[in-house]
Amino acid sequence: MKGSWTVARFGVLLVVMVTSCGRAAPAAEPTALPTETLVLPTASPTAFARPDVNLSDLPVITADNAGEVQQLDVLRGHSGPIFEMAFSPDGSTLISSGFAGTVRLWDIASGFEVAGASHRPQATGLAISPDGATLASGGTDGRVILFDAETLEEIDVLIDQELGIWDVAFSPDGALLAVGGVHNAVHVWDMGAREEQAVLQGHGNDIYGVDFSPDGAVLASASGDKNARLWDLAGEMKIAVLEGHDAEVMDVVFSPDGSIVASCSGLIVERFTIRLWDAETGAELAILEGHTNAISALAFTPGGEVLASKSGEGTVRLWHVETGAELARLDVMPSRKYAPGGVAFSPDGTLLVSDGGDGTIRLWGVY
Repeated sequence: MKGSWTVARFGVLLVVMVTSCGRAAPAAEPTALPTETLVLPTASPTAFARPDVNLSDLPVITADNAGEVQQLDVLRGHSGPIFEMAFSPDGSTLISSGFAGTVRLWDIASGFEVAGASHRPQATGLAISPDGATLASGGTDGRVILFDAETLEEIDVLIDQELGIWDVAFSPDGALLAVGGVHNAVHVWDMGAREEQAVLQGHGNDIYGVDFSPDGAVLASASGDKNARLWDLAGEMKIAVLEGHDAEVMDVVFSPDGSIVASCSGLIVERFTIRLWDAETGAELAILEGHTNAISALAFTPGGEVLASKSGEGTVRLWHVETGAELARLDVMPSRKYAPGGVAFSPDGTLLVSDGGDGTIRLWGVY
């Protein structure tokens, strides 16, 4: 989770080839994704009939009711897979970044798309400052663009480099921005001075995910070198290397209380796992198994009781953090395999959003 916003981490296409610079690039699935033209709808774009429920009356998703989670709505607008999604602090709006080069702002109550912006060719990383004012968008073009989070009007270009960016994350106080990409190191920027503050080196491949601990003292990073790492930001040094995954580590997230780090692996292996780690010692606590394809994204409920995972098999699974038991399996896009994408819980824990792999956003809840 990045700042006070709830963020769904990006996924990469699960049928890939590796370019000479180490970046995962799309191969045959899908063969091509169009560059989107931003056209805002004048009516709700959803073909799915939203049930007659008041979203404000939905219960919080917990381990006790996770098996009752059902689809509430389908938001349409993106023309390709969605890398990340973020709820506003009050949960009234959602921002999504797409593989086809757009960032979109949605009104949750109506399902309408209310604003859009371009970040071409692909907008891969998404983070919102804790005060909810600024959106940072990282892209495969090597830029981090700053937008107004309420209007999606461009404010500034923070970074403009040749190497692509996979993920970005604000510190809880908004003072720092962590950037991970194909440069095999985590770059930490001072947002007040607009200057690079630190470069955390040690990974041997792309950095696919970054996340700050709730107190802002530790930064976690996920890499294509099959490891996750924990960094002490005060000393700009490594605390622990989280080893055990059999493939690229695609995402890493802290639990809301900061006691647990969750990581997930994917791409070309036969064993796809989620691993839970002690955030203080780096000791492995549990291995969650069941997915049959690469796991691209993770998200904790605000209470930390349930962990959601998105996989290329076309499902989102809900796990009981304490026991490791699978609580629910949601068919996000059963007709299309190898779908990347993210997951996120609303700030109040009543809604879950997931990428459908076909340009749609699926809303889930208990009703």
